[in-house]
Amino acid sequence: MPDTSAPRLLGPSEIRELAARLDLRPTKQRGQNFVIDANTVRRIVRESGVVDGEVVVEVGPGLGSLTLALLEVGASVTAVEIDRVLADELPATVAAFAPDHADRLRVVLADAMSVAELPGPPPQALVANLPYNVSVPVLLHLMALLPSLEHGLVMVQAEVADRLAAPPGSKTYGVPSAKAAWFAEVRRAGSIGRNVFWPAPNVDSGLVAWKRREPPTDRVTREQVFTVIDTAFSQRRKGLRGVLRGIAGGPEQAEAALRSIGLDPLTRGEALGIDEFVALTIALQEQGAGHE
Repeated sequence: MPDTSAPRLLGPSEIRELAARLDLRPTKQRGQNFVIDANTVRRIVRESGVVDGEVVVEVGPGLGSLTLALLEVGASVTAVEIDRVLADELPATVAAFAPDHADRLRVVLADAMSVAELPGPPPQALVANLPYNVSVPVLLHLMALLPSLEHGLVMVQAEVADRLAAPPGSKTYGVPSAKAAWFAEVRRAGSIGRNVFWPAPNVDSGLVAWKRREPPTDRVTREQVFTVIDTAFSQRRKGLRGVLRGIAGGPEQAEAALRSIGLDPLTRGEALGIDEFVALTIALQEQGAGHE
């Protein structure tokens, strides 16, 4: 006998029917591209490692495709949605397609970039189809805000996925890669074609999986390390001796800090992993740089 209590997932016809009823016209401004393929959302949930009983934060649930797939595996979902029409509709969609699971959904009407707290028990996972234009800031904000998060998976623009998962020294390594590494071990977890979305985006998508790790230091703050990272990549083609002079108090102080941790003063920021950035921040502090 089929399990009649299991959620029904949304397909192309259900998505279009919901959108038509809501008079919804997806906007580029909010990066609204809705997944219309049930196999894709099941794959996202599978790759995320979410299991029965976990509390999951979902950003931008849209019409509920991924939300239903998360409920299907037994997760509780705290859905953060900026669009009032979508936020108001999501509980009704879950009640219709997953009536036995509706009590495991919380909807928060908010901009994920400015949310300061979430209701309910602390979440263990973050799973989301993130809007392309704000994907990195949202991910870093929630990683910082929610130390209870242990793992997660986000779908982002393929190029952004490459950046987040890039190792030091690679062409795509940069600020997102270094900052994400403060919080977690990050890896590329696959690609998603354009035809599973409505409307189809003009870029490919990638999956990024991550697993929380302990902060690499308590000798300096995350904000101090991130300042050094931002500065190091502000002039990507230049050596760190010159690039860091503003926050080091001068090129000589920058060189002294770099040499004290065994780095050539002409090393570029793209060569440093998060542990080197931490060591460099500590060295700059010891040189009396005094940046906050």
